[in-house]
Amino acid sequence: MVRQGIGDRIFDVVVHILLAVIGLFALIPILAVVSASITPYSEVLKHGGIVLFPSKFTLEAYGQLWNYPRMLDAFKVTVYITVIGTLLNLLLTSLMAYPLSRLYLPGRKIIMSILIITMYFYPGIIPRYWIVKTTGLINSMWAMIVPSLISTFNLMILVSYMQTLPNELFESARIDGAGEFRILWEIALPLTKPAIMVVGLLFAVGQWNSYLQPLFYVPNRDLWPLQPVIREILRATDALEPDPTLTVPTVTMQMATIVFSSVPILLVYPFIQRHFTKGLLLGAIKG
Repeated sequence: MVRQGIGDRIFDVVVHILLAVIGLFALIPILAVVSASITPYSEVLKHGGIVLFPSKFTLEAYGQLWNYPRMLDAFKVTVYITVIGTLLNLLLTSLMAYPLSRLYLPGRKIIMSILIITMYFYPGIIPRYWIVKTTGLINSMWAMIVPSLISTFNLMILVSYMQTLPNELFESARIDGAGEFRILWEIALPLTKPAIMVVGLLFAVGQWNSYLQPLFYVPNRDLWPLQPVIREILRATDALEPDPTLTVPTVTMQMATIVFSSVPILLVYPFIQRHFTKGLLLGAIKG
């Protein structure tokens, strides 16, 4: 064990203090939002609009939010497109990443060049809307899933990670008679778990926060996911003639909607945090 000198110890102390201060600054806004959402509006006003440790407690804003028309249906739609969309994202991305990670794939450089071009040049909303319309996806939940099935950025993370896997493993499996799909399922995917967790989280967050796609492709508001409905609630609380179904003051309702839409993703992240850092670092080093 190497003994640290006085300079190293001072450096460690300074680093820990800086990290603690940065963490505190990051925590204060989150604490303020959560506290304002469970504090009566009169108490919020009494403290100048910022409450870190509420002295009184109320869940009226969350009750109003949950009882808002279409909120339960929007929550179900969001869970559906997040779960189904993320599973399809991972399936198709894995099927595409594995062959692209093999250097012997014919035409690999051309395919990779085309994919990289799509990261810099976006065709625009109108061509994408035309494709969704001609394929018959307009006004369906699939219109919020199919257009984002493949993300080039997430694909590159998975490709880079799979390139770190020893090629000898795949050669041994082929000698034993394994086909490519079996190699992918039994060797590549289990060894690529950290990167898959990273890509899965990125896909899930994108699906959960889906806002523009339902506005463009789903005129039927009964099929809207959570984010557009929450935006509708925020607009109603800010309107000159507010929605009569909303009796909770504006600030409290706004804070409650922020917490309500963020908590599910925040609850999932701690379970895959260790995979997140490992997957990004190894993929970045190889890439």
